[in-house]
Amino acid sequence: MASIIINKASAEDLETIQSLGIQTFTETFAESNSEEAMKTYLEKSFNTEKVQSELNNPDSYFYIGWEEDIPVGYLKLNSGPAQTELQDETALEIERIYVKKSHHGQKVGQLLYDQALETAKNLNKSYLWLGVWEKNLRAIKFYEKNGFEVFGNHTFRLGDDEQTDLMMMKILK
Repeated sequence: MASIIINKASAEDLETIQSLGIQTFTETFAESNSEEAMKTYLEKSFNTEKVQSELNNPDSYFYIGWEEDIPVGYLKLNSGPAQTELQDETALEIERIYVKKSHHGQKVGQLLYDQALETAKNLNKSYLWLGVWEKNLRAIKFYEKNGFEVFGNHTFRLGDDEQTDLMMMKILK
């Protein structure tokens, strides 16, 4: 395995983010959800206008994991008003750590998480938080290993399906 390099993404990385987002979300969740719900979610979440707006938001931070010239995962962080919930100025949200299935178990997620931690410290945040699907046991285990604890839950809609996300946080200070 070649080494993985993490780079901050910019507006020029729009298509890479879209492609990674669609591929990794599909690989992770297609088996557990209807084709129609997946199609609707992907069109809404990864359309050009939405991703472009997110990339241009000064309170959102994107990082891409590269293996040579191949993108293998990405990280999306939100601060302040860009956070999907809480919107606490002292917090940084990890909205997405998505890694291609071909690279699971190769520490790409850990490198992306380490970047999230570094970004939170550079922004002088008090804690990191995220929402993770209660049935995504692999991700829950990963976050627990990195010191996150459950502090609540919220509903995540995928099509007509209401799913429960666990809300997890890690205190930094």
